[in-house]
Amino acid sequence: MKIIIVGNGKVGFTLAEHLSRENHDVTIIDTSDEALRRADDTLDVMCVKGNGVSLATLRDAGAASSDFIIAVTNADEVNMVCCLAAKRLGAKYAIARVRNIEYTVEVSVLKQELGIDMVINPENATAVEISRLLRFPSAANLDTFCRGRVELIGFRVQADDFLCGQPISELSWKVKELPILFCAAERGDDVVIPDGSFVPQAGDKLYLIGQPVGMSQFFKLLGRYVPKVREVFLVGGGRISHYLAAALEKMNMHVKIVERSEERCRHLSEVLPKTMVICGDGTDQELLESENIAAADAFVALTDRDEDNLIISLYAMQRGIPKVIAKSNRQNYAGIARSVGLDSVISPKLITANQILQTVRGMENSKGSVMTALYKIADGGAEAMEFVVNETTRNLGRPLKELRLKKGILIGVLVHKGRIIIPEGSSVLSEGDTVILVSRDQGILDVNDIFEESPLDNIAGLGAVQ
Repeated sequence: MKIIIVGNGKVGFTLAEHLSRENHDVTIIDTSDEALRRADDTLDVMCVKGNGVSLATLRDAGAASSDFIIAVTNADEVNMVCCLAAKRLGAKYAIARVRNIEYTVEVSVLKQELGIDMVINPENATAVEISRLLRFPSAANLDTFCRGRVELIGFRVQADDFLCGQPISELSWKVKELPILFCAAERGDDVVIPDGSFVPQAGDKLYLIGQPVGMSQFFKLLGRYVPKVREVFLVGGGRISHYLAAALEKMNMHVKIVERSEERCRHLSEVLPKTMVICGDGTDQELLESENIAAADAFVALTDRDEDNLIISLYAMQRGIPKVIAKSNRQNYAGIARSVGLDSVISPKLITANQILQTVRGMENSKGSVMTALYKIADGGAEAMEFVVNETTRNLGRPLKELRLKKGILIGVLVHKGRIIIPEGSSVLSEGDTVILVSRDQGILDVNDIFEESPLDNIAGLGAVQ
């Protein structure tokens, strides 16, 4: 597909990187020589220097024949006008990043009046992601499917865990009876789709998928169930903190925000009446101690500097806070944090990229099964996807044990007539079902992409280890 990205900042570059890897024809528009040079040197994309609002620039980039225009500059107004101009030239689908809270409450108007098909707010999406983790603090990361009825949770295996050092197939009946499935494992730089013979080791990151009640029961068996979060300490008073605090107030959590800017503190105090706002430096240990940081159930670092977020998060861990979350857009920093035990690292740019990739893949496969959710897991080494099965899906009604799936693919959950099923060999795919797939190194566009080409291939079960 022909895709134009306006703005080559963190989000724009990440999008271009993912989309070019999936063999899309990507063009980047930016006014910065340095940003374009970086993209030209490292990505297989075309670069156009200019203002994305300019009709001449959009024409030079081929907007008239483009499938997507994705505007992700730092200015909401530029993004909106860019989408309007591109649609007038003939672009089929327009996506705009809109961050201003005043604009985001009028999404329906923006779509109707300006012709914007999709509005993305990275800060709001990030706040939603963090609020999920605070609802289930035992998880290092948590993604939801089927409107929250199915969850995918990652956690780090510890040496004293009962599952450490023994094959998954030999776990106790208490675990086997739970409505959950081990769907992926991250060991060092390797990602595997585990089968019953997989042996978890200390330091592995395992991913579970299944019903929320099963997740809670599993972590209780593991001895890592964390009580409900009631006191939340936020450092940084930007847009993410605003959205997050508003959501946590509705969840009856007590929120405390530390922010440097007096003007920003005044604003937050006005719009968040139940939240305590403190004007000060959140990286100052004396301030944190004076505000009794150790009494918090959860700590979230949301400053504009990734380095500060990671350092103060490590300090919060040292002080014994049960749940610590850090915002970091730099993948190398996230890896360093996880190596020292900080697993809950949130990246707004990756959350935004996932939302847009889901939309692009859905449009690319408009005649097949419908993709309704997409998440990158295991540091991008695997994907979890939700599809709705329709009449175009092959092998309907055939038991899964008779099907041959491509290597590195697992059918994690089926939802049949509202009933959530952890699939077995006798389970079948039916029209109208929702199916959740986990894939390693596969750009899945359609449920049919999981099957080997020849229907006469040997039986291979539900997944593969490598």
